[in-house]
Amino acid sequence: MSTAKPTHFRLDIQGLRAIAVGLVVVYHLLPQSITGGFIGVDVFFVISGFLITSHLIKHPPRKPKEFGTFWLRRIKRLIPASMLVLFTTVIAVRVLAPESFWRDNTLQAIASAFYSQNWFLLATSVDYSAEDNAPTAVQHYWSLAVEEQFYLLWPLCIAALWWFAVGKKLNPKRFVLVGISLIVALSLAYSILLTSVEPAVAYFSTFTRAWELALGAVVALVPAPRKRFSSSPVGAVIAWMGIAGIIVSGVVFDSATPFPGYQAALPVVGTAVVIWVAATSRYSPTTLLSSRPFQFLGAHSYSIYLWHWPVLVLLPFVSGPLGTLDLVAVALVTILLSMLTKKYVEDAFRKTLDVSSLLTPLRFLVAATACVVLAAAGVAGEARKREESASVSLEAALNGGVACFGAAALADPSGDCQNTADRELILSPALAKTDKSAAYDDGCWSNAPFEKKPTCTYGTGKTQVALVGNSHAGHWLPALEKMAAEKDWTITTFLVSRCNPTAATLKFDAEIKAQGCADYGKWVLDQTAQGQFDLIISSERQSVPVAGHSMKTSEAPARAGYENYLHRWTASETPIVVIRDTPYPGATLRNIPDCVATATDANAECSGSTDRWEWMDPLADVAAEGSHENVAVIDPTRYFCQDGTCPAVIGGVVVYFDASHITATYAETLTPFLEKDLDKALEKIT
Repeated sequence: MSTAKPTHFRLDIQGLRAIAVGLVVVYHLLPQSITGGFIGVDVFFVISGFLITSHLIKHPPRKPKEFGTFWLRRIKRLIPASMLVLFTTVIAVRVLAPESFWRDNTLQAIASAFYSQNWFLLATSVDYSAEDNAPTAVQHYWSLAVEEQFYLLWPLCIAALWWFAVGKKLNPKRFVLVGISLIVALSLAYSILLTSVEPAVAYFSTFTRAWELALGAVVALVPAPRKRFSSSPVGAVIAWMGIAGIIVSGVVFDSATPFPGYQAALPVVGTAVVIWVAATSRYSPTTLLSSRPFQFLGAHSYSIYLWHWPVLVLLPFVSGPLGTLDLVAVALVTILLSMLTKKYVEDAFRKTLDVSSLLTPLRFLVAATACVVLAAAGVAGEARKREESASVSLEAALNGGVACFGAAALADPSGDCQNTADRELILSPALAKTDKSAAYDDGCWSNAPFEKKPTCTYGTGKTQVALVGNSHAGHWLPALEKMAAEKDWTITTFLVSRCNPTAATLKFDAEIKAQGCADYGKWVLDQTAQGQFDLIISSERQSVPVAGHSMKTSEAPARAGYENYLHRWTASETPIVVIRDTPYPGATLRNIPDCVATATDANAECSGSTDRWEWMDPLADVAAEGSHENVAVIDPTRYFCQDGTCPAVIGGVVVYFDASHITATYAETLTPFLEKDLDKALEKIT
């Protein structure tokens, strides 16, 4: 969020900053009120592109020292407040948040300190198993990272175009305009393409956002309108149309809108129009934008943006679930902190770094970054030591050193294990978040768009077993691995994220994913339906709707898809065992380990009822109908729920590592019970 100013201070641009930060903050505080408030960062991007390019065109860098001067100016304006908020947030996370939150927050704080947060989030946005994690207190630094990367590269780009034109005796300003217009076209085309294929990745990419900053640059380069036009009613109308584009985007867009893509053009072009027109008529938006409230918010927009998110994320650890008064408190505290930061950090450090011979901008950058990184590394190191200590106790429990451990406690609730409900956690929430089957570390997943189809093998036995399905098949692997050693099995996995091997076409956020998922299902049939295996074990979660349906109306067509698939699958007469899907805590909770970590009584606050946590399972329903002689169904629900209640913690073990997948530890403790059920199922069909 650039704070650079042109020679002639533009009140309307300061007002646009107010609109941008207002959209973002209201969207975060009350997401249902302005569902598209996330477009506020796009407004900021255009403003930054315009202001920085205006400066560079007036003073195009020629020598390395001039590039250094430009970058040092950015450091003075942006780094002090940014690093202060980062450092404070890291300390606050350590003091206020439970241990299960430390790892993600510290990793992202380090990424933010190096202004690579957008690439960190881009890399994890395709991780299906991470989507239920709570947002970190520094997640909003992704947009600052995009801008800082722009500031790093843009002067090099402008200078290269400018001096190439001078060398070729071309009009340099016109040549730079042509070059930047080409960047706008290429980046916009890439944004539209990537958004149609992988919108989660496109959202954070610098390359998909570059055109928004570059369009601001185009506005700085094209001839400005005449003062007569800017002061005319026509100019006022055009400016209001630009404002309307911003507001309509904020109100109409929502989380389901593929973004950025071509949809970003509405707020981006709207912002560019307002800046270009520079309307001065009393009936223009400038009258409103230049008012004192807008100017105040605009002047403090950078600090407001920095502070509002960590305050919002961390306050619940102090006050509990946020109510109306809490949200008002977030807004007031944010304004207060922004005022203090603006006066005593942004403005004060800008002056200090200008005159101090000891604390130069570059030294400050190195020192501030080091403070953030060392603080984050310290918190992460403490978390790692605690996890290592907890791992020792967990290993002892898995080796039989603890009675009524895990699933054993629920399997014998009225006997020796009846008083274990309040036992100390052996698998802690922090460990539970990373307690996943070996399939994750071994790279056994086919991820969207499902072109790569990896398989993994576990065990070296004579009996060939195929484990087929999505992540809800994969979370049974720890139990099946233990069985493999006892039953002389070799398990081959056919695991896919979100997709279901079925004859029904599923609905994804991109057509290429839907086709890839359908192709994956056909490939699995080719690999497993010709008698290649002695046993097929499958389990699925219906996490995406059937094409042409919502999730609410998908059950019937999903069943039809599985009926068709099972008919083809059973042609080889290979025994097929379907494990009915586990309860779904995501119906009421975002993340089980996070809930357990913050709860006073984990099972009182984080458990659910069988009715609330029930989820459709069309595969198991079709398999249970008995129309296929070589298909049987295992229902493990009794190992997760009893008397209508599904505990979050069973026998000292956190049951789920997110909001739907069971931890590897709990799966392993289920081995003897699942094995008995499997043997009974096979007796019926073989």
